[in-house]
Amino acid sequence: MPSAQRVDVRKTYKLYIGGKFPRSESGRSYEVLAAPAGRRGTPRFLANAAMGSRKDARDAVVAARKAQPGWAAATAYNRGQVLYRVAEVMEGRRAQLVQDVRDGEGLTAARAEAVVSAAVDRWVWYAGWSDKYPQVLGGLNPVAGPYFDISAPEPTGVVAVLAPQASSLLGLVSVVAPVVVSGNTCVVLASQERPLPAVDLAECLATSDVPGGVVNIVTGRTAEVAPWLASHRDVNAIDLTGAAGAEGVDWGELERAAADNLKRVLRPGGTGEEALELDFEAVPDLSRLTTFLETKTVWHPKGR
Repeated sequence: MPSAQRVDVRKTYKLYIGGKFPRSESGRSYEVLAAPAGRRGTPRFLANAAMGSRKDARDAVVAARKAQPGWAAATAYNRGQVLYRVAEVMEGRRAQLVQDVRDGEGLTAARAEAVVSAAVDRWVWYAGWSDKYPQVLGGLNPVAGPYFDISAPEPTGVVAVLAPQASSLLGLVSVVAPVVVSGNTCVVLASQERPLPAVDLAECLATSDVPGGVVNIVTGRTAEVAPWLASHRDVNAIDLTGAAGAEGVDWGELERAAADNLKRVLRPGGTGEEALELDFEAVPDLSRLTTFLETKTVWHPKGR
């Protein structure tokens, strides 16, 4: 074959909403660049990502709301199996995940491999809690009367998630998995500068058994889309983790916007302008899972 110079085929990734990959309503996209190697390194072009808009965020919330009752009604065992399948697909796409994490976060190959392994393990860890957290968090309450008093955790509903800005895969998994394992659905605003691992996760979700609308992923400017999610009246809760380190984002303003319909808010680490991204390599616990649960209590008379 003649050694002619090939045309540079540049990828342009889409959003992930309702189990499909639509283009942004805005028609805009932005360049995603690799983390520069060293102080004098030149950022390298990786791909174009869709620039999500207010309309895209609204569409994602509609898809999440539509999917939530069915996902919550699935048995805990079934949810666990479905989420475990996502981990299997992630393992099958390991090479792509490693490359995108390495490019986006400026890691060595060995370090990127370790991050991907930790992300898959973290997803499996949360999937394993699907049929266990009700036993740990619920129970039969002692009462002085001829009736049973039973408390059981239930999902909050639709959760908006601002994904971590720096930890583009492990952090992403650490904020998404605990939301959906309990029957919530979510709208995720991916890391602005490092969105490709989120796109990879979307492709894993699309080829697994997760129903469309359970996880919706929007890419774009955090400062542009986050206020619409915070103020959206059909969003029940919001995780502001990704507000830490996001350019032009005042998480206090987002918190005030969320208060309009009494959203449950998970604040970023730190306080005020000193908000910091969490250490997602730390051993996880159930705090993120319990944040987006509501405990309901039922009284039932005892039979004779």
